[in-house]
Amino acid sequence: MGEDRFEKEHADWREKVLEPVLDKYPERKEVFRTGSGEPVERVYFPGDPGDDYLEELGFPGEFPYTRGVQPTMYRGRFWTMRQYAGFGSAEESNARYRYLLDQGQTGLSVAFDLPTQIGYDSDHPLCAGEVGKVGVAIDSLADMEVLFDGIPLDGVSTSMTINAPASVLLAMYMAVAEKQSVPAAKLRGTIQNDILKEYMARGTYIFPPGHSMRLITDIFSFCSLNVPKWNTISISGYHIREAGSTASQEVAFTIADGIAYVDAAVRVGLEVDDFAPRLSFFFNAHNDLLEEVAKFRAARRMWARIMRERFGARDARSMMLRFHTQTGGSTLTAQQPDNNIVRVAVQTLAAVLGGTQSLHTNSRDEALALPSEHAVRIALRTQQIVANESGVTGTVDPLAGSYYVEELTDRIEDQAMEHIGKIDSLGGMVRAIEDGYPQRQIQESAYSCQREIEDRERIVVGVNSYTMEEPPPEGLLRVDPSVEKAQYRRLSSIRDNRDNGEVAGRLRALADAAAGPDNLMPFILDAVRSYATLGEICGVLRDEFGEYTPQTVL
Repeated sequence: MGEDRFEKEHADWREKVLEPVLDKYPERKEVFRTGSGEPVERVYFPGDPGDDYLEELGFPGEFPYTRGVQPTMYRGRFWTMRQYAGFGSAEESNARYRYLLDQGQTGLSVAFDLPTQIGYDSDHPLCAGEVGKVGVAIDSLADMEVLFDGIPLDGVSTSMTINAPASVLLAMYMAVAEKQSVPAAKLRGTIQNDILKEYMARGTYIFPPGHSMRLITDIFSFCSLNVPKWNTISISGYHIREAGSTASQEVAFTIADGIAYVDAAVRVGLEVDDFAPRLSFFFNAHNDLLEEVAKFRAARRMWARIMRERFGARDARSMMLRFHTQTGGSTLTAQQPDNNIVRVAVQTLAAVLGGTQSLHTNSRDEALALPSEHAVRIALRTQQIVANESGVTGTVDPLAGSYYVEELTDRIEDQAMEHIGKIDSLGGMVRAIEDGYPQRQIQESAYSCQREIEDRERIVVGVNSYTMEEPPPEGLLRVDPSVEKAQYRRLSSIRDNRDNGEVAGRLRALADAAAGPDNLMPFILDAVRSYATLGEICGVLRDEFGEYTPQTVL
């Protein structure tokens, strides 16, 4: 590349991208120096950029976004620090949220129990013993009101890990905001709302794929008009990686899911640039620090090119892959759990060096139980130490130009694009899932990894090497069985004291809408406002749409 061309492009970037951001969002009020006092520049470039530098890496905050979606990244502000939390009753979870906000958390992340995730009320016979165990139990608007009691929804960003019933939980959140006199246009947050990865990796699906995709595109359309700051989907590679995929498979299947959602939205008449700026992604961070950094950089570049070249996006925000990261739950060990603090620190560095917009750090005891308050504080402090003490936030994309990282970035992109090509040849991601292609790929990778651990070709400290005798763990958080009985009583009281005639009428209206072409979100919101329960609303949709039965993939 000629030096003149690079200097011209650099000057254009400073004028058109960097300076407008600095005017609107000044950098943090500190002097950026190394621990020894040496100055740190905003971003570093090669002394002699090669011919492909601008095409492959470019400038941060500019296509193809390999080096980050913002020109100043963490010099402007740190990522959103979230701690995924929810257990037992809404009251207990509310207390945990208040504690985390007091400790410096900057966003809420809600974990729902299994009955809520699959659209059943707590008193359904299938839910016995599961209420409040892996997240908070939410049966109706009444529970949601308690969950966010005393937390002004115009002052926080809330992420909700919910998929098949995402439309119902979003409607409940909106209804709580109404009661707080907070306009929907001011709400900020994310619903996961990614059903395709449920079919291939996680299992909390309800409806068949076609009907699930309708609910998702209804949310896209409704929120673009009514909740414009809300991220309408978090396209999730996290659970694909937890199921055993490789890094390149995580990127490939996540982006292929994203392609499927964009295709579905375009087919129902939505304009790409009307909804794509609110798409977000969710990735895992594992222990191979440099591979993880390369994975994030490759994913950004791939999505930018796919959105511009495949879908004709023109809005720069439509091409930006913005993502949340969670440290790897499957990497945590029940043996020597204090070692997990170190693992999480490495994974935190990977996410930050890779340019995440939001981060949850797992707690040391999560391989054994729900995280204790003490363990959650250590996990949050890990983020704060990396942000304020490590030095990696003073410059943008600090590993750019590493021979190894750049080669890994290219390799992951090539491998991921090969998988996407295969999925396209099968007719897209929905058809590929029905065929079992991604499931088989994940299963084979998981099996290979487990064999390597058992054969000690892959060392896991404390598990297959450096082992020791340990006393039984102490101080673990346990959900009191009385939570389930209390939830039954609350649910019974709601049904006894609401206007059941109004509920029945709004559920009939939802059933009629589900049988036709109307956007379902207004009908779900009306039902929620009348205190119809999650199970009742999902039951109406089950009756109309049916339930998904997976094929066995071996």
